[in-house]
Amino acid sequence: MDKSKQIRKFNKQARMYEKQRKMNSLGDWRRQLLRQAEGKVLELTVGAGANFAYYSTNVQVTAVDFSPDMLVQAKYVAIEQEVPTEFILSDIEKLEFSKSAFDTIVSTLSFCGYEDPGQMFNQLSRWCKPQGKVLLIEQGLSFNPVLGFIQKVIDPVHYKLIGCHQKRDMLRLIRDSDLQIQKVEQHWKGIVHLIWATPGK
Repeated sequence: MDKSKQIRKFNKQARMYEKQRKMNSLGDWRRQLLRQAEGKVLELTVGAGANFAYYSTNVQVTAVDFSPDMLVQAKYVAIEQEVPTEFILSDIEKLEFSKSAFDTIVSTLSFCGYEDPGQMFNQLSRWCKPQGKVLLIEQGLSFNPVLGFIQKVIDPVHYKLIGCHQKRDMLRLIRDSDLQIQKVEQHWKGIVHLIWATPGK
């Protein structure tokens, strides 16, 4: 799949992501989740670096994004927050890391955009150390029938404009993957999930 159009969409959204970061968008949830990140951390689709303010001092982050404009923003934030970070400009779905390479893997609102989210969840299980952590904030299909119907209707247009699907059943995708869910919190009628998981089944 040619993702050049999707990359251009996210390049255009880089300033908006930076504004949201300064507004501490989802700040309480990010803090709750990311305080458990430790060691070698892989962050998928780092965006404008909204998570950097919530990492502890005992992390070494590898941050990936396919949008160069997003990475420009994220690099400034990493320096500002004094988070040691290696940045990789790449499509995470095309990258390969060695097995058990990371202590913690983090994704916040990235799985709505992947071509094959199930396969990506399997990759996280492979890349994470056996005793490691996979920490996720993801959005998906609401359990509320009315909201879920609206999400399904607007999904094609939303993906075309923003590059993010609204109708994915994230919990089902994770349960069908190689990850093991340890804890889940659902918010906004099930649209937003906080998920603590571990590798392997």
